[in-house]
Amino acid sequence: MPSSTRARSRRATLARLGGISVGGSAVILALLIGAAMILGLGANPLEGYAELLKGAFGGTEELAESAAKAMPLLLVGTGICVAFRAKVINIGGEGQIIAGGLLSTVTALAVPDLPPIVLIPLVLLMGLVGGAIWGGIPGALKAYLGVNEILSTIMLNLVAVQLFNYLLRAPLMDPRQIELGTRIPQTERLSENADLPILIEGTRFHLGVIVALVAAAVAWFFLWRTTTGYRVRAVGASAAAARYAGMPVKRMTMLALTISGALCGLAGACLVFGSETHRLQTEGFATGFTGSAGFNGIVAALFGGLHPLFTIPSSFLFGGLLVGANAMQRVIQIPVDLVIGLNGLIVVFVVSSNTLRERLSRYLSIAGEAAEHDDLVVDPPSASVEAASPDSAGSGSSGADSASGDGADPVRTPESEP
Repeated sequence: MPSSTRARSRRATLARLGGISVGGSAVILALLIGAAMILGLGANPLEGYAELLKGAFGGTEELAESAAKAMPLLLVGTGICVAFRAKVINIGGEGQIIAGGLLSTVTALAVPDLPPIVLIPLVLLMGLVGGAIWGGIPGALKAYLGVNEILSTIMLNLVAVQLFNYLLRAPLMDPRQIELGTRIPQTERLSENADLPILIEGTRFHLGVIVALVAAAVAWFFLWRTTTGYRVRAVGASAAAARYAGMPVKRMTMLALTISGALCGLAGACLVFGSETHRLQTEGFATGFTGSAGFNGIVAALFGGLHPLFTIPSSFLFGGLLVGANAMQRVIQIPVDLVIGLNGLIVVFVVSSNTLRERLSRYLSIAGEAAEHDDLVVDPPSASVEAASPDSAGSGSSGADSASGDGADPVRTPESEP
């Protein structure tokens, strides 16, 4: 019915607005606690947060820096959204970023003389492939062997880091570093033909930002406008029902983690070829290359309601917070550990707010269904008048038959609704 459809639409809108307000409240609460910490160190929190906003959104250069910082968060967050729709959790973003970065780097080293119009799409494609392989492994283990994807993706993060360190200390190390004896674990300067073009001169706003936006839009189209995307969401809603309907549950589970890993791998390729050094290097840990985007992207996805399009502003917000926090630390001279702690507080509060957001959505759904049920079970006024009239008394079942034969509306129940 049109009225019930409008009611459902209103409830969905209320749930979405409620989720945004809950997430925003979580960020504000985290910033208030951070203000108390800054005050405890003898600094002015108002001045600090003013510098944070200025450093993140104060001008063209700052906005471009925030967008560049948000790029890997958006790609990882979009991948998390795809995986979540199949009810699988991808904690392996760090390893998948590394896998994509490594394969794209090897490709650029192997064919450095290809023209930019060919080499740039090729290295981005290899980033997708590297991440897809690293995401497909836990996907296959989950789908066909029942291995918990949280454990397998975390363990593959460690494998990727060790492979990363080995390759940059031996086969992929810059030959000049070997000649000089310095042996800094990094590749040689990668081909200029693979550099992601800078779109705004004097900033770090490069093509990777546009690639991330397009990837989020494509992920939304895939999930809500294609048959395969519908199957992925159906498996996430109820694997048993999807299996009964003849859907390939195992294949969809593996596909979701493979796509999620591919998007993380694309982030790795963009980090390599959109960097200032244009080379792959390591400090022995993943964070030196990934910037913890594999984990921060999860927070961006949760803050965006696990929806690819809503993850776009969410990622930009968190990218701005990361950039602005560094500016705040420099100006008011607070320890860098406090900046890390502030980011951690925001992560904890945002993740915790997800439970409250789900409860709010569930409450609105239950309340709406109860209201619809009450409307459906109320008898039409004409039926009650007819039952009380003297003419119908003693007519027995013939009165009921004649009422139905005259086209009177029967009492509607939830089961009779389409």
